Order: sequence, then structure tokens, then C-alpha cells
Amino acid sequence: MAPRILLARHGQTEWSLLGRHTGRTDIPLLEEGRRGAKLLGERLHRAPWSGLESVEVRTSPLVRASETCALAGFAERATEWDALMEWDYGAYEGMTAGAIWADRPDWFIWRDGVPEGETLAELGARADEVVEWARSADRDVLVFAHGHILRVLGARWLGMDPSFAARIRLDPTSLSVLGWAYGEPALDRWNDTGHMEV
Repeated sequence: MAPRILLARHGQTEWSLLGRHTGRTDIPLLEEGRRGAKLLGERLHRAPWSGLESVEVRTSPLVRASETCALAGFAERATEWDALMEWDYGAYEGMTAGAIWADRPDWFIWRDGVPEGETLAELGARADEVVEWARSADRDVLVFAHGHILRVLGARWLGMDPSFAARIRLDPTSLSVLGWAYGEPALDRWNDTGHMEV
């Protein structure tokens, strides 16, 4: 079996709801985010996933991801990993795109990056580390992390430049699966929030 990565984006937080760039600030889940995490867990414990007994689980150490992991029922099997932390937005931490555009009207994060923070290349290197780990053994993996790092992870799985992540949006508490088609890396499932439609 070729290894796959199952991606779980953390549940809704106050800052994600407001569109504020939330990198290393440790923001807890809202009640809606906790509900979504439980629904995601229920989904992953039903067929066809059936609890994913043989997968290796890792989570970002930031509370919004680790709490999503716990509420989904995977905390006891999870290892925290700094490589899964969100983009370090530097001077733009906590700011909305609208506030940034007031000073830089043509700013685009996937092209221009962030001052005093992590470069897109550095974020891509962390994503490459996760891809290498996932492909290192004959087992699937499940990761709980954040919107931008998971989007870049999707891009790098496909062999695309990290900036390709601009074209693949990701909602809170979504489930995505990176797998294979005809021997090549593929998106099996992306930004699936069907478990939230209850």
C-alpha cells in the first residue's frame, strides 16, 4: 500500500472567524470549533475510516490543533510536531488582509510573504519534511494542523511550488486526503466538510 496523508484542519477560532492571521498565537477553539472537531472524530470512527487503527497520528502543538485532535478522539495516539505549526506571520500576526491592504494595497501573501516572519520557502521546507516522513513507511498518517501549512503541504505533495497553495483553499474542521493516482501523487479528497452538514 502506498502511504497517504489525511489532513484535518483545526476547528473554528475567534481569529479564524474574523479573518485574522493566526500563526503562533495560541488561540483556543470556539464552541463551534469544538462541535466540528467532535463531528470530524465521529466521521473518522465510522466506515470507511473505522477509527484508522493503523495510522500514525501527529498534531501541531498549538492548542487549536491539539484540542481538535483530542476532541476527534486521537490524542492518546498523537505526537506533537513543530513542523506542523502554522506559518509564522511575523509583523502581520493578528492582522486581517484588509488591515494589511490599507498600507500595501497590492499585497498577496503567496507572492509577497510577511515581514519579520517565516518565508514561503521556509514554510515549504517544513511541508517537505512532513511529506518525506509520510512517505517513509508503508502506513497512512493523520495530521491535525492549520490552514496555510496544510495548503502548502498539499502543494508540495503534488510536487508544486508552495505558492500553488493559493489555489487550494481549506475551511476549518475540513478533511482532506493526499494519495496516489496511476503512481503519481494526487488529491484524493480536498476541503471536505460533509461531517459539518448535520
